[in-house]
Amino acid sequence: MAIPAFRYSISHSHQFLISSSHNHDSTLKRRRSLSCASSNLNPIRSEVSFCVGSHLIPHPNKVDRGGEDAFLVSSYNGGVLAIADGVSGWAEQNIDPALFPKELMANASYLVGDEEVNYDPQILLRKAHAATSSIGSATVIVAMLERNGILKIANVGDCGLKVLRGGQIMFSTSPQEHYFDCPYQLSSEVVGQTYLDAMLSSVELIGGDMIVMGSDGLFDNVFDHEIVSTISRFNDVIEAAKELANLASNHSSDYNFDSPYSLEARSRGYDVPLWKKILGRKLTGTAYLILLQCLVQIGGSHRAFQGNC
Repeated sequence: MAIPAFRYSISHSHQFLISSSHNHDSTLKRRRSLSCASSNLNPIRSEVSFCVGSHLIPHPNKVDRGGEDAFLVSSYNGGVLAIADGVSGWAEQNIDPALFPKELMANASYLVGDEEVNYDPQILLRKAHAATSSIGSATVIVAMLERNGILKIANVGDCGLKVLRGGQIMFSTSPQEHYFDCPYQLSSEVVGQTYLDAMLSSVELIGGDMIVMGSDGLFDNVFDHEIVSTISRFNDVIEAAKELANLASNHSSDYNFDSPYSLEARSRGYDVPLWKKILGRKLTGTAYLILLQCLVQIGGSHRAFQGNC
């Protein structure tokens, strides 16, 4: 299957929003300075650099409209990443499921520097959600990096984030759901979840860490060990993002592949022959994926970084 792709090189822009209008590859290169303290408390200069690669493969039935997801990458402060995965069930009411996540991410992009947000991912969710007027709903995750290396995360639903360090997954968010295959979601309806339902977490990053963010289409189809082994084969985050997305897509269309989603279905007591016949596979907006690689430079030396930025 041929997947058209676009590449971006961003070096000076404040922020940019990439919605679901096409399949995407993107790269963001950025440097920021921050103050550190050495063992004798003398301040020295440091730089934090990121390489970002992304790739989207929509559901085959959604290719003509580019899928139902949107994401945000911003260079504000230490950097902001976000993904919103539209809920496809709205199409049954003749409502485009892509409208809500697109507007939600556009509002988040506009509000990242808002004084009231105060660089808090939960408050950013609150204000972006309140400003969204489109009908629909979406699972969403927002990650905001402080200049001291602390990554703050707010997650509603089953989009996810993993941090890889030294060839191992050292941090993962956990999905939120009402019951199997029904995740929490921000919605235009009063009965939906709010920013108060977000799961909050934080993790301290160091140079060389890899951040993998994606919709459920990635994590429902690719095991953790496959994520680690795939990333380890690439020095370029763009190529790694594309390979992981393609792996998720291939797994989702392989009826013989026992995916994380299928294992979870069985663990919840679903009759295997029945759900295999009815559900078959987890063929959603197959992989909306952001890969971030971090470089920390202190006193002219680089810490544990590999990759082509």
